[in-house]
Amino acid sequence: MEKITSLQNTRIKNIIALQEKSRERRKQQLFVIEGFREINLAIEGGYVIQSIFACTELSGALALLGRLPDNIAVYETNKPVFDKIAYRENSDGLLALAIPRNLDLNDIKLSDNLFVIILEAIEKPGNLGAILRTADAAKVDAVIVCDPLCDVYNSNVIRSSIGCLFTNQVVTCTSDQALKWLHNNGILSYATELTASQWYHQTDMAKPCAIVMGTEADGLTGFWLQNADVHIKIPMRGKIDSLNVSVSMAILTFEAMRQRGFM
Repeated sequence: MEKITSLQNTRIKNIIALQEKSRERRKQQLFVIEGFREINLAIEGGYVIQSIFACTELSGALALLGRLPDNIAVYETNKPVFDKIAYRENSDGLLALAIPRNLDLNDIKLSDNLFVIILEAIEKPGNLGAILRTADAAKVDAVIVCDPLCDVYNSNVIRSSIGCLFTNQVVTCTSDQALKWLHNNGILSYATELTASQWYHQTDMAKPCAIVMGTEADGLTGFWLQNADVHIKIPMRGKIDSLNVSVSMAILTFEAMRQRGFM
């Protein structure tokens, strides 16, 4: 292992650039993963790990290294250097650079009675990460991110999803592409809208369908409101007329799972 002890090392500077700038992630076709659990999930999900950075001063780092594939380049750092590149507290001392999997809509593997999450113009990494956790828990077929304002390989998406970015089929595309894909596959689209007349729990979600949700601030754009098959809403009994987008998606997703007998 090459040992890195300088904060000015070019590899360390590059990791920081990859964490902070989506244009660098796109340019280099690399992104950052921190933590053994997340790295391991990425490997199991078919992601290629380019290199590992390990702080052997942190508890467990060496033991965890021994459980990773041995064909990955490994760089050892001291604690001050690792603290510089770590983006979460109580790190286990492992960080990786990985190559994105740029799935296409046609790459999605579909189950017999599929269920899909569609997000339009999502902008907060924490919300996307939370939705990916819900998607993993419900074992949805895919999460389609349309016209994203948030890079799915943002480090905060990976952290907030606790690695569920790698356990889901995640595709980014335009709304128009997503709608055509739904039509081609005979999938109904259920758009969430505050002024909808139909309650979500009175909607048949046991058939192949997709829940389409927009941003907290603005909801869905006219494109989805005009083209979705059904408009649904969640009862709101208080003074505030909206839930966090990740909470709303969890409610709707697990209603669909309930209707399917959690099968």
